[in-house]
Amino acid sequence: MKKNSLYSREIQLAVKRLFDIAAVVIALLLTFPLFLLIAIAIKTTSKGTILFLQDRVGKDAKIFKLYKFRTMVPGAINMSQGLAVSEKDPRITKVGSFLRKTSLDEIPQLLNVLKGNISLVGPRPTVPQHLEYYGEFEHRRLEIKPGITGLAMVRGRASIPWSERIKYDVEYVDNFSLWLDLKIILQTLWIVLRRKNVYYDYKKNGPPFDLKKTVQKTESND
Repeated sequence: MKKNSLYSREIQLAVKRLFDIAAVVIALLLTFPLFLLIAIAIKTTSKGTILFLQDRVGKDAKIFKLYKFRTMVPGAINMSQGLAVSEKDPRITKVGSFLRKTSLDEIPQLLNVLKGNISLVGPRPTVPQHLEYYGEFEHRRLEIKPGITGLAMVRGRASIPWSERIKYDVEYVDNFSLWLDLKIILQTLWIVLRRKNVYYDYKKNGPPFDLKKTVQKTESND
């Protein structure tokens, strides 16, 4: 990357961080009543915690706790499909189903943005278990902070397999700009309002996680 281009990118990343902080502070003030209503709805309709905390992978493979409203029964990750979630998954609560369709379960991630774990826009943060399937290309999505929404979100959301999502993530890393971020945010609002591509179609497309484990090369003593 040329020096001037790198300098411009660093400036844009700094502006991106300032925008994240300003936007999140405003969003938290505006959504605080909604935050309380959702918290009450979760607590009064199902057992378990209000928030769901999960280890996720951030920039440069740093692990952090991601916050979401709990949409499934306690211990769901150890039941049936594990990390995979389908539209009629019995582990999803009634309130959780609505939260997922409207993406309101993501609201607590505004706190992650404020803490600097993630940005408003970037590749969706993956789980640590996926890293063993990453090769050089896949690792490139970790060169920038993950986000609440991203290019893969507006190109297919949860309806496309991971290999395709990662291609969009790397495309975002290579073409990052504040203008691209703005377009992604506007497109995300439209997609969420239409409630499109919330779940993956297993029957039509096969397993959503279609990456293969990377083979580590070792020297032979023979």
